[in-house]
Amino acid sequence: MLTGTRPAHAVSTPGMRQARWYVLAAAASGIAACVLLAALELRQEPDPRGIVLASLGTLLLVVALAGALYRSVPPWSAAANGRRLLAGCAVAVVLSAPLVGPFGATPGRGWAFVGAALAGAAPLLLPPRYAVTLMAGTVLVTAATAWWLGGPVRDAVTVTVVLGLCVAVWNVLHLWLWTFQAQAREGRDAVARLAAADERLRCARDVYALLANELSAIVLKAELASRLALVDGERTRQETAEMRALAASALARMREAVHGYRAVGLREQAHAVARGLRDSGLRCSVTQPKRDLPPALTEPLVAVLREAGAHVLRHDRARWCTIEIAREASGARLTVVNDGADNGPDIAASGLPALADRLRDAGGTLLTRREGGTFTVRATVRAGS
Repeated sequence: MLTGTRPAHAVSTPGMRQARWYVLAAAASGIAACVLLAALELRQEPDPRGIVLASLGTLLLVVALAGALYRSVPPWSAAANGRRLLAGCAVAVVLSAPLVGPFGATPGRGWAFVGAALAGAAPLLLPPRYAVTLMAGTVLVTAATAWWLGGPVRDAVTVTVVLGLCVAVWNVLHLWLWTFQAQAREGRDAVARLAAADERLRCARDVYALLANELSAIVLKAELASRLALVDGERTRQETAEMRALAASALARMREAVHGYRAVGLREQAHAVARGLRDSGLRCSVTQPKRDLPPALTEPLVAVLREAGAHVLRHDRARWCTIEIAREASGARLTVVNDGADNGPDIAASGLPALADRLRDAGGTLLTRREGGTFTVRATVRAGS
């Protein structure tokens, strides 16, 4: 059983919700196989009342297991509900043993199949050490039931152990795959967050390097001017003028730095987005013209490329992405395609609609399309728009 708090974004995405249902379906298939074998054993019971009682006991355990599994996969449901469901599952086990065990062609064998279902579900319900305890307890109940009813103890124990271990391995394998997918998703999100944090730190270092000396000089001159205000008016005016010049210089340098950050070239932005996608585990290719596009064409496309890259990073099913920048006779075209169209994030929740309005005001277009399992973002701008 997975333990810990709920992973960020893990089940909030369609892909992880779908993976969770795969795990539940796998667990249900193993339990269903055990129940089917138990039904084949119990159908040989000559007494109809025995069949009814055995079916009631089996159904009671199956319902309890289904509820506990639903709340335990994944394991971040309310703890109180999980404990109540596990307690109900224990009660169902206690009641089902005397209801199922005495009936069937061989005494105790019917419960052996039902016990195998419980043993197979144990790794999904409890942490490993407790799951092993539950599995061992189930085997002991199987042996005690067969011995009490006079049935073959070794055969009953063999059925529970072999079938229960097969179902348990089947369930653990699917749960491991679900865990791996959740961790991969978390790793991708962590890479994106670290990239953003690294960029913020770089900006902070650059701003500090630009302004630290000027601001320190302004502070010193302000203190000096305050001391000279009543003693030397001419010197005070001189210091004040120098402070004004330093402040103007710092402001100009800040504007140049901000303009430099905003004016990132489309070529550099494409390589940065591709690097971030590759670091997140995606295959990414970039196609660009040999010559740089004019700034009037690239500036509107840089914002679209950033948002399209963020859209792919937020997607939990994309495996590859292509970025194509092309010069056209009337302007330029940017096309970003990825294979995460199915159950993708809501486009309205991204910044793409707002960018579409901005491009439209500037004489360009922004189109998005889901087709054939791919999601396409295509932006065009016209020269002289």
